[in-house]
Amino acid sequence: MKTDFDGHPIAFDLTGGEKADAPHFPILLGLGPDVQPRAAVGDKGYASKTNRQTARARGAIPVIPHKANEKEKPKRFAKAIYKGRARIEQAVGKLKRFKRIALRCEKTKRNFASFVALAAGFILLKSVHTA
Repeated sequence: MKTDFDGHPIAFDLTGGEKADAPHFPILLGLGPDVQPRAAVGDKGYASKTNRQTARARGAIPVIPHKANEKEKPKRFAKAIYKGRARIEQAVGKLKRFKRIALRCEKTKRNFASFVALAAGFILLKSVHTA
């Protein structure tokens, strides 16, 4: 597994453009053999009882906002942790600056994943290199 300059693991899982991301939630929690997440942060697209139970079963606190029509909403929500999700959105935005990724030019999962990894490497190098 590759790591960023702080030693944090970098990994991703690709889904089809027409498929929902929520069913891949357990896969995202299990990326990397030595990653034990303490919190699972997601947007409202991941808001389901199943995903929250999956996170708790892995020992992670689910930090997923509840939908407006959900029943049994808790009174408290970890807003401070949820704000960290902006870093992920910013990273995705940086990836989409690469035309081949934004337009999904590659037809196969292998090729697209290769370009995502290459673009992530370029972004990482740019953030570390200051000269």
